[in-house]
Amino acid sequence: MKDIAISEAIKYIGVDDKDIRLFEGQYVVPNGMSYNSYIIMDEKIVIMDTVDERATEQWVNNLEKELDGKNPDYLVISHLEPDHSANIKLLADKYPEMKIVGNLKTFAFLPQFFDIGDIEGRKVVVNEGDTLNIGKHTLQFFMAPMVHWPEVMVTYEQTEKVLFPADGFGKFGTLDTDEDWTCEARRYYFNIVGKYGMQVQALLKKLATIDVKVICPLHGPILKENLDFYIGKYDIWSSYKPEDDGILIAYSSIHGNTKKAAEKLGEILKQKGAKKVVLTDLVTDDFAEAIEDAFRYDKMIVAASSYNFDVFPPMRNFLYQLKSKDYQNRKIGIVENGTWAPTAAKCMKEIIEGMKNIEICDPIVTIRTKMNDSTISSFEELAENILK
Repeated sequence: MKDIAISEAIKYIGVDDKDIRLFEGQYVVPNGMSYNSYIIMDEKIVIMDTVDERATEQWVNNLEKELDGKNPDYLVISHLEPDHSANIKLLADKYPEMKIVGNLKTFAFLPQFFDIGDIEGRKVVVNEGDTLNIGKHTLQFFMAPMVHWPEVMVTYEQTEKVLFPADGFGKFGTLDTDEDWTCEARRYYFNIVGKYGMQVQALLKKLATIDVKVICPLHGPILKENLDFYIGKYDIWSSYKPEDDGILIAYSSIHGNTKKAAEKLGEILKQKGAKKVVLTDLVTDDFAEAIEDAFRYDKMIVAASSYNFDVFPPMRNFLYQLKSKDYQNRKIGIVENGTWAPTAAKCMKEIIEGMKNIEICDPIVTIRTKMNDSTISSFEELAENILK
């Protein structure tokens, strides 16, 4: 276990998973994933969450090393998703005197995961603002429903001012990965939590009432410095505001003609002064990163081939994913391609019109198989309008 200092009383007992390639069965994690768990050593000993079953053996070793023969008094369950809850029963069976701390939703869902003996006699039900004194430290609980499951709660340790925000402020990657926090935290946020911006905003308002010095998430590094930066990012992301001035060109091309058109459009945008142009191939590039970039930039152009009197499926999936994550407050351009019956634009426009506060820029450009002078002229006009 990597030695991660939080404080003399609060220890990290989590595990880095370097072998996982798809998190939640869909998100590429080239640098693995961390499953974070913590222990607070005081008059009463508290374990903050468990870890994924992939990491059980190492986690138990880490836990027993810190316990050094002692028995834990409490297990706090912040979130019941299996990457954090897989070892609840193992822990409950091993330490039958240990109390289990959660909210009403926690204990409503818990039997769906585990059959824990004498659960009624062991559970400690907490509500908004309740506290649990364990000696020199006091834990205070705040409910965070739908960030991003209904039972989620966060815990604030009042003495050392440490926040345990469940999946909040998490990121992809192991703790020993040397990489920029923002990129992988953004990709994590929008793909996993992004639908629930309103609920994240509600949690941020609660956090504004307490003095936080350290953030200990369930994934990703412990945050100790420049906390305003991380909280500020979450405020931007959860309010669906564009983070950067730029244009994402997301395209799905069957035979390559739409790809060439997207690349040409990118060149035209740069010539006309676009600060940032990012192209993503929805067929071959990382889909989760495409979602991330759509939320990151203030403008987007979607370009797709027609397919079966509809739109090429990778584009349909992309737009539906954005809609399901409450994509809004953007300018969008539309480009379609079709040899004999172009239908992609109509299908894309119908999905986009179901999103909030979206400005669709004219003209909607139709390509007949390959670009020609007329296509270039339409691209020039679209570029000028989307950059206004």
